Amino acid sequence: MPSIRLAPFVVAVCHLAFAVPALGAPPEDFSSRVDGLLDELGVPGATVAIVEDGSVTMARGFGVRSLEDPMAVDADTIFATGSTGKAFTTAALAILVDRGVIKWGDRVIDHMPDFRMWDAWVTREMTIRDLLVHRSGLGLGAGDLLFVPRSDLSRKETMRRLRHIKPATSFRSGYAYDNVLYMVAGQLVEEVTGDTWETFVQENIFDALGMNNSTVSDQALISSTNRARPHARLNGAIRGMGDQVPLDETSAIAPNAAPAGGLAISANDMTHWLQAQLGRGKMPGGERQLFSGEQSAQMWTPAVLLPNSPPPESLAAAHPMFRTYALGWTVQDYRGAKLVWHGGAVFGSLAVVALLPDQNVGFYVAVNSEEGQMVRGLLYELLDHYLGYPEEQWPEKLHEFKTGRQVAAAAAVQAQLAPADDAPVTKPSLALAGYTGDYNDPWYGTISIRDEDGALVVDFPHSLGLSATLEHVRYNTFITHFNDPGMEPAYLTFNLDASGQVSRITAQAVSPIADFSFDYQDLLFTPVSAK
Repeated sequence: MPSIRLAPFVVAVCHLAFAVPALGAPPEDFSSRVDGLLDELGVPGATVAIVEDGSVTMARGFGVRSLEDPMAVDADTIFATGSTGKAFTTAALAILVDRGVIKWGDRVIDHMPDFRMWDAWVTREMTIRDLLVHRSGLGLGAGDLLFVPRSDLSRKETMRRLRHIKPATSFRSGYAYDNVLYMVAGQLVEEVTGDTWETFVQENIFDALGMNNSTVSDQALISSTNRARPHARLNGAIRGMGDQVPLDETSAIAPNAAPAGGLAISANDMTHWLQAQLGRGKMPGGERQLFSGEQSAQMWTPAVLLPNSPPPESLAAAHPMFRTYALGWTVQDYRGAKLVWHGGAVFGSLAVVALLPDQNVGFYVAVNSEEGQMVRGLLYELLDHYLGYPEEQWPEKLHEFKTGRQVAAAAAVQAQLAPADDAPVTKPSLALAGYTGDYNDPWYGTISIRDEDGALVVDFPHSLGLSATLEHVRYNTFITHFNDPGMEPAYLTFNLDASGQVSRITAQAVSPIADFSFDYQDLLFTPVSAK
């Protein structure tokens, strides 16, 4: 994520003063650029789609679908697209707004009487729009462990558990990205139509647009013979370092979370979505509308201002002056141009969908690994090309930045696990039997801790086979060794009451750069009383 050409000052000034028309074709060497990055960064496969002025100028695959079965990626190979699918959920709702079934300002509880948040006032005031713009008061990624890595919970039961998640801020006071409320939005589709979110999206979006290879569920994805398999680096000091290996395909995202990011889409199919978006809802090849121009404008209208921290100097040229969140889309500037986009990540796969509405250009880039520097870097290179800016070597710059973060994080983890020479040697306060039992968190559910051949083992029943062996670190803190290598390790700390009994268990991710979906810090387990 090769040489950097610096634009003369006068050229930069001209770009600020005048609108720059989109160039008429992808970069001449773009395909070889993608192939080179696959080799340089160790990415198994990628897919790219580009639409310009309503026409497809690129839709092709690169590399291989899996390191274990290296069949070539083609334009019909489907890739997991993560949270880029949020725009499909908002489009489904837009269709229902056009049909008069709902309004964006409707209160959620009026359509789903059993919907509850922690606070009764928030429950009463939460609108459909509020579900979609990350201003609910929930913390970053709150509740994601309800679907990471697997879950036996239905979407409706997941929604029911929201009432137990304590907010981090007041309602509508700020921005914090979440997934669980998009699950609620998917459940709302079912409540008002009688069709599951999966059926509604399949019939009203995929089938309508002719997206014939793409899938709306894990089961359909795994059944596809032309799919990219997820990969990650798991055997290094922290996730993201080490050797690239295929992941368990059933651990990317649980079915209850599909409305937040459960779609898999090919380059060919994505061109239809890009055409409909750039056409303000008009479907390609005719005059029919997928959704109205009015709803297109609604989905691109900023609702929440996003934090905009200064970037490192090497990435400053790509940094926006402002960032906002609309309905399933981020809306910001890029070098003075309006950019409507969204990234997507599920474990082992990354994607981005981006639109330059004024230039009438759209892109889709996806990889079957966790090298975000390639996805974001290629996005910036395409944006620069279509806006007339010189080459910046973004993937390489982003790779350098990412590597620096990883090295620092790995050092921090090593320091935590390797105490100073003069640190006292500690042991657990209790015999192993003192830690065993069932413990409950109101929103997550119950875990069971048992002594198995002299080692503590934690079972996570709702996560379908997930368990972890506990290794003592210091005092009453243990580190997890999960049976699923894709899980981020966590510290579990047992707190004792005055009588020396376990009163609660708290948790924290070991890596300081762990994905926010590992929201261990939100857990608070207390002993389940014996009956």
